[in-house]
Amino acid sequence: MTPPSITELFLRFCLLSLMAVGGANATLPELHRQIVETHGWMSSAEFASLYAITQAAPGPNVLIVSLIGWKLAGFAGALACTIGMCAPSSILAYGVGKLWYRFSQSPWRQAIQRGLAPITIGLVLGSGCLLVKAAGAGWQAYALAAGSAVASYHSRSNPLWWLAAAALLGGLGAF
Repeated sequence: MTPPSITELFLRFCLLSLMAVGGANATLPELHRQIVETHGWMSSAEFASLYAITQAAPGPNVLIVSLIGWKLAGFAGALACTIGMCAPSSILAYGVGKLWYRFSQSPWRQAIQRGLAPITIGLVLGSGCLLVKAAGAGWQAYALAAGSAVASYHSRSNPLWWLAAAALLGGLGAF
């Protein structure tokens, strides 16, 4: 296993940035595939642990890329990954944003919006399944994740309550 160069990390995250429909969490399956499966730069357990840390920390979900960069190449890696993940999509969003409001009543804009919603949901659900698998948990964890997703969808409660309930069940040895 050869550690990645700063340039390689930056370019890899630039590409992932353009796939991040729905935020950085939507890219987790592809990120896992590249970092863990293809290049072997870290294990699935390490990946899942980094994700858990970023979810416990206050701040945006994009923190996962910073921690991955830090783990792989120190401060320079964290900076390269974060800029690579944020800059391309931010520049694209700025450019598209000007057109987006100009064509607010256009049928193609409404079609794009309707089309991106299920894509985003699918990517986020795929990320959840990947993390349950990466954590090495059994069918109970999949059931808990599915139950949490359904409860979050049908409830106005803060998702942290579902996280706390899952932590309690894990602490009691249910998983």
